[in-house]
Formats: sequence, structure tokens, C-alpha cells
Amino acid sequence: MPAHPEKLYTWIEEVINREGGQLRQLSYIFCSDQYLHQINLEYLDHDTYTDIITFPYTEIPIIHSDIFISVERVRENADTLKIPFEQELHRVIIHGVLHLCGYPDKSEAEARKMRSKEDEALALLNSGFSVD
Repeated sequence: MPAHPEKLYTWIEEVINREGGQLRQLSYIFCSDQYLHQINLEYLDHDTYTDIITFPYTEIPIIHSDIFISVERVRENADTLKIPFEQELHRVIIHGVLHLCGYPDKSEAEARKMRSKEDEALALLNSGFSVD
């Protein structure tokens, strides 16, 4: 069952707060692989496909960013991992937030830490915490 939008908002804000951040504004833009690839080329000079790109407008601890997510890439990842689309989408959504909170994922150690933080955040979402 899909998470209610208010629950997702509360979840994202709670993760940011737990990481010592302060949410100012987040905009999620859901797009195609082709569109995100073009952004990757144009703004980051990377000729690769990706599931997410974040554009932060402030420094940590203030969180203000546009986050672009390729729905096609998320669906493909979910199919490859044999998990529900929504589960992978939630992971990608919070992955971008964690980047904004200061977690890189370039090295193996950083990627392991990122995965651990994602799992922690997903466990919070799935714990049924209440929306006040």
C-alpha cells in the first residue's frame, strides 16, 4: 500500500532533523531516463544514466534543493532487485536527502554507510510512526 503523501513529507523531515539538518524546501521532479541523462550531461558533464541528481541551493545544515529522479531507472532497479517499485522509490527519495545531509557514496566505505542510513530511514518509514 502506498504511503500517504503527508506521511512521506513527515518522514523526510524527520530524517533531516535526525541528521541535524533543517528543511527549508525540497522539490522532487520525476522524469524519464532521457531527461535526467540530458541534465547529467549539461550540468555535471557526466555521460551516464542515473536514478537521481540533487541540486542543493544551500549549505548543510539548511536543506533546500531540487531532486530529479528517473522513474524509468527506479522501475528498472526495482525489477532487477525483485522488489516493489514503491520500496525502491522510497530508497531513492531518501538517498537524495542523505546526500544533502552530507553523506557521500563514492567509495565502498561511503556506499556502505549510505546504504545503512537508507535502511535506517526506510525502517522508520515502515515502523508506522504517526503523522501529527
